Amino acid sequence: MRDEYDSSKASKNPYVSQLKKKITIRLDEESINYFKSIAEGIGIPYQSRINLYLHDCATSHRKLSLRWK
Repeated sequence: MRDEYDSSKASKNPYVSQLKKKITIRLDEESINYFKSIAEGIGIPYQSRINLYLHDCATSHRKLSLRWK
């Protein structure tokens, strides 16, 4: 490995607009445990699994049917 690298000719990442954004979200423990158990079985980190699920809901325009008591 080199001691120094020349980055003067480096270009910007063309995929920067597709990068993930860090947020804080509050989830109940039961939901986290559910995604963790699924993630362990398929070898994908549970945060990635949650992201994939939410992305699928967003792209298919799935809406939650919810009624308050």
